Amino acid sequence: MTRVKRGVMTHKRHKNVLSLVKGYRRMNGNVYSRARTAMMKAGQNAYIGRKLKKRQFRQLWTVRLNNAARLNGTTYSRLIHSMYIKRVGLNRKVLSNLAITNPEVFAKVVEFVK
Repeated sequence: MTRVKRGVMTHKRHKNVLSLVKGYRRMNGNVYSRARTAMMKAGQNAYIGRKLKKRQFRQLWTVRLNNAARLNGTTYSRLIHSMYIKRVGLNRKVLSNLAITNPEVFAKVVEFVK
């Protein structure tokens, strides 16, 4: 059998991992074994963060809608329930943006669903 020298591919793999963790603190940025674990942990945190971002934005929209709804004489839960009954197809993100940018239009939507 012929001899296989694997240094080229190992060096390439190490270089790729170290380029991904450039700027990490202490040995996580320049020692391959530490860099690999730091990269894996960063990937896990990024995955979790993408899920948390959706949750946090929905909470933000809910808080904004509740404040805007209370200014118009109702509460968030009553507003959403009456929108469901009247079959208004605006979601929380659109309603939140509407409440911030055009409060008078939001007030008309609230009056319509009351």
